[in-house]
Amino acid sequence: MNSQEYIEVRIRIEPFSDENAEIVMAEISELPYEAFVTEAPGLLCYIQKEAYDARRLKILLSGCRGMGISVDFSADMVRGANWNIEWEKSFTPIAVDGKVTVRAPFNEDVRRTRFNIVIEPRMAFGTGYHDTTFMMIRQMLAMEKDIRGRTVMDIGCGTAILAILAAKMRAAKAYAIDIDAVAAQSAFDNARRNRVGRLVESYCGDASLLQMGKYDVILANINRNTLIQDMRTYARSLRKGGTLLTSGFLEKDIPLLRGAAGEHGLAFRGEDTRNGWACIRFGKEA
Repeated sequence: MNSQEYIEVRIRIEPFSDENAEIVMAEISELPYEAFVTEAPGLLCYIQKEAYDARRLKILLSGCRGMGISVDFSADMVRGANWNIEWEKSFTPIAVDGKVTVRAPFNEDVRRTRFNIVIEPRMAFGTGYHDTTFMMIRQMLAMEKDIRGRTVMDIGCGTAILAILAAKMRAAKAYAIDIDAVAAQSAFDNARRNRVGRLVESYCGDASLLQMGKYDVILANINRNTLIQDMRTYARSLRKGGTLLTSGFLEKDIPLLRGAAGEHGLAFRGEDTRNGWACIRFGKEA
């Protein structure tokens, strides 16, 4: 983590709950916040000083009122290293259906499963939406035959959990792309930590990099607005018969995602929900 200046935004949530905290995170997901820590009675949110926009944040948070959530916020300057240490300590292991475990090196006494992934979380793990990561992993397990021997793209990869899992599921090749340089480096380091560096290539950039090839499976655990904006690129980059697996948005956004995918010729193949979050699988006709 570098020494850039960051703003720590404290959002007070009433009534406070982990579910309401996740709803607030989703409402402001289009802003470039790099990490969130849930800490009663609200959220700690971290963003680079030059990217902080109090007016835009206030507008987005106003959408929470329609869901019965009252919020207010304050902001203070903080050094990057300080919040990064605090955020790392908040990471807890993810275990999916007794088959996949994602843990940090400092998580001890974690039961081994069929697929074991060790990551250095840091800020590149993104918002920490464990529910969306959980659903993406669960859907990937159901798609194992579609991943084995195929080319997989993990767009908005963060620490590359999904790309690493694809490699462990014997994908022929997995690509991991993130717009954040720290995340791209994290993806590179974690692939090697998990001994799949030969199969996983990481790059810093946005969805335009998908034009460098065609993919059998595209994994996109990002946010609603980015998914809708880049849907055309996803559709064009999928091979015929390929699968687009998406998450990072709320259940209420399912119609928007289905509509955007349909406009670009992607057919709905199924959905999953967990604690108010959603995951949708789309397919491209063969």
